[in-house]
Amino acid sequence: MKIRIYDDSIRLRLDRAEVDAIGAGEVVECATRFTQGNQFTYRLSAQGEQTVASFKDGCIDVCLAQAAATHWAHTETQVSIVAEEPLDGGVLKLLIEKDFECLDPREGEDQTNRFKNPKASA
Repeated sequence: MKIRIYDDSIRLRLDRAEVDAIGAGEVVECATRFTQGNQFTYRLSAQGEQTVASFKDGCIDVCLAQAAATHWAHTETQVSIVAEEPLDGGVLKLLIEKDFECLDPREGEDQTNRFKNPKASA
């Protein structure tokens, strides 16, 4: 799972195995380790009736609405789930999407578990 954060927006991109795990009700979690035993963690799960995000103890925790996540995981044509969570004076934008193969592959980057890019030539 990849994360991109920009101001009040969070974007998570998942490969096929991670999308399958979410569809099966599992939790997907990744972490970046730092010195002195510190780490930044980000987690995605699906339960409940709404999509929400929280941040606590160095962890971004995004929880998708279960019905929406199950539909997304089992539908090839649905690329993403978009949600907004109200903040004081704004909104937190959430974008959860399937990770496509790059049109211009990068050396040393494994793309075997990504979704076929719809913009790729046949």
